[in-house]
Amino acid sequence: MKNIITIVAGMLLSAFVFGQNKVVHGKLTVFNTYPVKNVEITTKKSKATITSDSLGEFSIVCFEDDVIKIKPKTFRPVNKRIGPDTDSLVINLLFVDSPANRERAVGYGFVSEEDLLYGVGHLEQENNNFCSYTNIFELIRGQLSGVTVSGSAIYVRGGVNSFTPGATQALTVVDGVVTSSIDWIQPCQVKSIEVLKDSNAAIYGTRGGNGVVVIETRKE
Repeated sequence: MKNIITIVAGMLLSAFVFGQNKVVHGKLTVFNTYPVKNVEITTKKSKATITSDSLGEFSIVCFEDDVIKIKPKTFRPVNKRIGPDTDSLVINLLFVDSPANRERAVGYGFVSEEDLLYGVGHLEQENNNFCSYTNIFELIRGQLSGVTVSGSAIYVRGGVNSFTPGATQALTVVDGVVTSSIDWIQPCQVKSIEVLKDSNAAIYGTRGGNGVVVIETRKE
């Protein structure tokens, strides 16, 4: 009898300290597009645990003043505080790109290989902190493999002249328009950026023979 009273008292104390239980519904995405499956979601105070389903969705029991914690391998950890009016959440996970993490993300079933490679290849801003770069050339240098930047000149490995001295620069295309200068673009303006070469650059004819850097800006 004494044990029962202790348990009940503990439950009442928890309800008093943390507030009443509630169910929060959520969805996990990456690149603000693709659902992230098989990820474990926990709560700090109610100690509940659930796994996101094939649509990236989950429902979890928590207290009104709780914290939802997500620490999946290959993604940056996320903590979300639950308020009295929080009933649903959409959480965009930030993928930590590396060859090993790409294998893990696909191996753990978090996201399909096709979706992951497309998202990473297009360098969507939703997964990259473009605003942390001071200028567009620093962004390109830091984010695009197979590309080198010298001053305001951009060279793409695999182009006709590759990285040889005096090589012709890569073609730059902003929002579908070929441009000779991109130094006016602020990193925070960039929605996506990708490199085209070989047959993928054929649409630009001989101008694309040294590779093409395609930038899409945000229309805000």
